[in-house]
Amino acid sequence: MCGHDGAVTEVLPRLLLVEDEAELAAMLAGLLVEEGYAVDVAPDGHTGLHYGLSRSYDVAVLDRGLPAVEGLDLLGRLRRNGITTPVLVLSALGNPADRVAGLDAGAEDYLAKPFDIDELLARLRALRRRHLDTARALPVPGGRLDLDAREVHTDTGPVALSQREAELLGTLAARPRQVFTREDLLVTCFPEAENPVIVDTYVHYLRRKLGRPVVDTLRGRGYRLGAP
Repeated sequence: MCGHDGAVTEVLPRLLLVEDEAELAAMLAGLLVEEGYAVDVAPDGHTGLHYGLSRSYDVAVLDRGLPAVEGLDLLGRLRRNGITTPVLVLSALGNPADRVAGLDAGAEDYLAKPFDIDELLARLRALRRRHLDTARALPVPGGRLDLDAREVHTDTGPVALSQREAELLGTLAARPRQVFTREDLLVTCFPEAENPVIVDTYVHYLRRKLGRPVVDTLRGRGYRLGAP
């Protein structure tokens, strides 16, 4: 979201692969890493649910016939918990009714097995592009953050933010379940500063403009976006 002036650090897009066929999972993970993704592999629905709820991903590939938690059940639980990661369902169940069920459950795309790997990679690129197009507006407690306009749109009207306020809030909002240490936020959003007190100062500014619940303090750990 923000970064150092000068040196550029590449951040790989993170992908969650939930697939119980070990050979297929290993093959896909290798190809996806070559494509430039940082991949987490979950061998069953329970692990996939845990990863999906506790980690942030740019895109997910999800099988349907999973042990522990069935694929569409897993997808539904993620959506009910507010997880908006774009999902491609990859399944041997490929008739029109199966596709409709997957899309109705909250998937953005559906590809039947057997599949062409180039088509899978192209569909994932398209999913990420569409997701990034909408990622300039992020939900925050009490409204939506418009990163381009540097405003939070609330029920009572827009609240203007400074560039640094918008960058800090955007960093928290992009990974709403992640806890950021003061040092993390100092390096990410205030690369020219040395004292992490500046992070506390800008958290105070955000709370003064948007209300204290906009940012949660986790004592001894750091900050994260406040609960909706």
